[in-house]
Parts: sequence; C-alpha cells; structure tokens
Amino acid sequence: MILNIIKSSVKILLAVTILFLTTTLTVCAQKSVTLNDTIGQHIFSYNEIESFEDKSGKLTIDQVASPPIDSKFSLNTIYTPKTTDLHAAYWYRIKINHAYPTKNDWILEFFDQTIDDIQIYSPDRNNKYVAAYLGSNHPFIQRLFQHKNFTLNINSNLYGDKAYYICLKSHQPANVIIVLRSVSWFIHYALDEYFFFGIFYGMLLVFALYNLMMFFAIRQIQYLYYVMYNLSIGLYEMCADGIAYQYIWPNSPIWNQYAYGVALFFASVFGMLFTRSLLFVKAKAPKLNRLIWYVIALRSIFFVLCLTVNTNWFNYRIIEIVPLLLACYTGYYVLSKGYWPARFFVVGYSFLFIGFIIKVLITFDVAWLPFGPVTHYSLSFCFIMEMLFISFAIAEKVRILKKKKDYAQRRMIRQMKKNEELKDNINRKLEEQVRERTKELVEKSTVIEDQNDELKSVNLLLKEQAEEISRINVLLEKDNITLHTNIEKVTHDRVMSTDVDFEEFSRIYPDREACFKFLSDLKWDNGYACRKCGNVNYSNGHLPYSRRCSKCGYDESVIAYTILQNTRIPINKALYIIFLMYSTKGKISSHKLSEIVDIRQSTCWVYSTRIKKLMEYKKKELRNAGSQGWGKLVLEIIDD
Repeated sequence: MILNIIKSSVKILLAVTILFLTTTLTVCAQKSVTLNDTIGQHIFSYNEIESFEDKSGKLTIDQVASPPIDSKFSLNTIYTPKTTDLHAAYWYRIKINHAYPTKNDWILEFFDQTIDDIQIYSPDRNNKYVAAYLGSNHPFIQRLFQHKNFTLNINSNLYGDKAYYICLKSHQPANVIIVLRSVSWFIHYALDEYFFFGIFYGMLLVFALYNLMMFFAIRQIQYLYYVMYNLSIGLYEMCADGIAYQYIWPNSPIWNQYAYGVALFFASVFGMLFTRSLLFVKAKAPKLNRLIWYVIALRSIFFVLCLTVNTNWFNYRIIEIVPLLLACYTGYYVLSKGYWPARFFVVGYSFLFIGFIIKVLITFDVAWLPFGPVTHYSLSFCFIMEMLFISFAIAEKVRILKKKKDYAQRRMIRQMKKNEELKDNINRKLEEQVRERTKELVEKSTVIEDQNDELKSVNLLLKEQAEEISRINVLLEKDNITLHTNIEKVTHDRVMSTDVDFEEFSRIYPDREACFKFLSDLKWDNGYACRKCGNVNYSNGHLPYSRRCSKCGYDESVIAYTILQNTRIPINKALYIIFLMYSTKGKISSHKLSEIVDIRQSTCWVYSTRIKKLMEYKKKELRNAGSQGWGKLVLEIIDD
C-alpha cells in the first residue's frame, strides 16, 4: 500500500516536472503568430515580441540581423513594450508563420500615432529584407491607406516562420502596439471606428454650439469658457487619435509633434476659468480662487517654456493632474458649502479623473489593465460623460437663477400691489384736500377779481410811465455812446502823451489779446500780402490774429517781422517800453525802465538798446511822425 503511494507520488512529480520544463521552454522561446483566415486580427504581446535597444541609434538591418546582435534580442515581459530613451533606437522582432495559404490580404498596423519614425524590414522569398518607412515625420499623403494609424501590407505568398524587424525612433515615449489584421477586418474596423469618431466629435461640436448660443442669449462668460474648453478637448483628442493630422494639417509633420500640447494647455486653462465662473469660486472660496489664478499663471509659464526652450517638455502630460485635482477639490468644497449645481460638476470631473488615472496606469504598464478598445478610448468616453454632467450642472445653475428671478418677480409684484394701494390712499386724500382747497379758492376768487380790476388801472398808468422811461433811456444811451467814444479818444490821447504811466497805458492795452489786435491793425493796415508767394487771400491762422495764406499755406503770426518777435518780455510791457523810448527820444535809462515795468535792469537794457538802434536807423522817418511814430518802431526790425 505504501509502495503504491510512493510510486504514484513519483509519477505525479515527474509529470509536474515535465510540464514545468515544457512550459518554461515554451515561455522562453519566442512565439510566432500564424496567419489564419478564421481570425480577423491579432495583437502582438508578451513573448510574441522580442526587443533590442540601440543606444547609438545607427545600426543597420544587416548589423541587427547578424548573429552577434540578433542574439541580444530579449523577450517582452509586459503586455506591450514601450520606448523610454528618446535618444535611442528601439528594434523589435516579430515572427509570422505562413503555414497555410490564405485568401485574405494582411497588414501590420501600429496604433500609436505619435511615433516619429518607423522602419519596417519585411522578408521576401529570397530571405532578403525590404524596407518601408512610416511615422508622423512623413506627410500623411504617403501612407498606403488614408487612415490615422500606420499600416503596412505584408506578403502572404511566403512559407514558414518569417521574422520581421521594426526600428522605432520617437521624440516622446511611445507604446509599441503592433496588430496583425486582415484587410477586410481592417476596413470593417476602420469604418466602425470613424463612425464612432463622428459621434464623439459631433457631440463635442453640439455641446460647443449649444453653449455658444447660450452665451449670446444670456451673455455670461462661463458659456464662452466652456465653448473654448470643449473645442480644446476636441482638438486634443483629434491630435491623440491622429484625426487632426489626417484632416487638418496633413502636410505639417513638425506642427503635429507638439499640437497636442497646445490643445492640452488651452483645455487646462479654460477648464479652470470655467470652474471658477460656474461655481462662483471668487465669492464662495476666495482662497481657492487665488490658487486657481496661481495655477493658471504657472501653467502658462510652463507652456511658454515648452514653446521657446524645448518642445519635448510637452510630453510631461502628468502635470495636468494638478489643474484636474484642483478643479475636483473646488467642486467638492463648493458642494460642501451647499451649492447644489456643484454635485453634477463633481460627478462629471470624477469621470474625467477616472479616465486620466486609466491613461496613467496604461502609461506605467499595469499588468492587470491590458490594452484594448475600452481602455484605449476610456478617456474619450470620460470626456463625454464629463461634458454631459457639466451640461446638467449648467442647466441646474440656470434653473436656480430662474427660480431666484421668479421669486424676485413675485416679490416685486407684491410690492407693486402695495405701492398701488398706497397710491390710491394718497390720491383719495389728495382729492379731498383739492376739493377743500378749491372751495377756498372759489371764495377768494371774487376778492381777486376786484383786485385785478384795480391792478389793470394801475398797469395802464405804469405802461404810460414805462413808455416815457424808454424814450428817456434811448436818449441816455445815445449820450453814453458819445461819452464813451470821447472817453476812449481822450484816454488814447492821454496814453500818447509823454507823462502817462503804465497803469493808464494798460487801460488801452490791458492784455495779450488787445495787444495782438493793435498789432494786427497796425501791421496789415494797408492790406495783406503773403511774404512767400505774394498772394493777397488768407484765412485765420493757428494763433490769435495770425493769417494763413490760402495759396501756399504759410502761417504768419501777428508778431512776425516786428521788434516783438522772439522777445520774452510780456507783450504789453514791451509795447510800453517802445512807447517810453519813443516819447523820451531814448533818454530814459534802463534802471528807470526796470523800475516802471518791474523787469530786470539787464533785460530792459538789452531791449532798450535794440530800440535805440532802430530809432537811430529810422531817425529821418521819425522826425515828423508825431504821436503815432512809435508804431513805426514796432513794425521795423534790424539785425543786431
């Protein structure tokens, strides 16, 4: 009995050992993928891919396929490999078994649209390798299929296991997702994928247009922020899916390298601006409001550095978790303060946070989260859910605002009713008072009529007296005009005398305006003629009493070409000095002039010297000029 048990145990142990060794050998060897018409597609993963990192990035296919390098390929230990060193070239080897003749045509497809350069070396019947070049560095028009993913036809007329070598270079970490598909399955899959893309981007556009119309209708800035946020999210998803490169900038591979970073920046900024506007963060959470502005500023600085210093920094998309967490926390905080529309905001951003976490887990190659359509498009689905719940939050906010508006209108109607009742009471009281007052006025009207008759007789008498007064006023006005004219004449003659003082002189020329008028009458007494072209027609110039030639536009001021040109002495004092110098025949001293006009003696000496020089120059003309001779001194100037 015991012997039988021992024998059975040995048999079991041998079976387990054989199974372990078989499994180990199977795992350690690279597994080839067989072409089979019954299977439409196959994703290469784990031990179906071998990789080799070329630090120099300069190895050729002949060197890589040679035994020394070929033996350095190692099996992939994760679901899908990933490039990490941005300066190295990564070589991958897959094996396809052409064991059975197939009716279908087959292609290799690469999912990650951010890979800059893909070199695929396919074997032919002579076991030589034919190179094909794909990647986002190449114009879109060069692709075999006009599809967002990179595709390559493989030769189905081969036999046996064939090794395919793939060399990848990229400016950012890339997921090496290689799929073997039949062309018929690829077309079916592509049509379905683009159909769902149309639904996704159509929903984004509908959300954007709806909120744009709400902005024009309500004029609240939050709707415009949300429109820009939706458009930025849509542009980012198009960049990530390769749709933007296909339809928007197919001939701009350089811009395609970092367009997603620009879109992601605007999505973060407008998302935070929308958050503070929708949730009234400035009023409900002032500290969080300041923190949002700080994060926007820091994110903007990082964006500028990415554009100007190194565009590869756009790869650090993990920083978007900061504005995302800030928006989520702001929603939770405002919700805790009792603002109910924030509950939809919290749910929407929770979906977005979950989608972001899934993308992060995929980036870090979490084993229990394999690649597939659900995980690949999880962020897009979360964007749709987030926008849906954000729309609920906006609608809830509008509903609360409408409720408050209706409440305010009801209160206004009640107040208006009270005001109407109060007005009616006041009107009744006023009517009673008017009746009483009317009764009093009727009683007093008889007395007023008697007084009016008496006033009429008095008015007739006053009218006759007023007419007599008017006649007297007319005579007085004529006398006043005559008297005023005589006074002006006497004053002017007095001013022209030799013993007049500056106070009396200022009565005729009290200010700059009066002096300019005197100079204008004196200067152009015999008519105007342009000094440049001789034209006699003019219009008013820039300065008072200046004249502009209507032909050549020359503007001549009233003091130009006079002794007053370029003088800094007040013009009425300058005229008085000329008058004193003329009336005293130049015998008054500069000290006396300084005392009279209150100007420095040196200034008076310089100015009086110029006048004496002019008087000497015009001595013959001034001999019999009389009291108006000093005007000739004003209009004449000689070089010093």
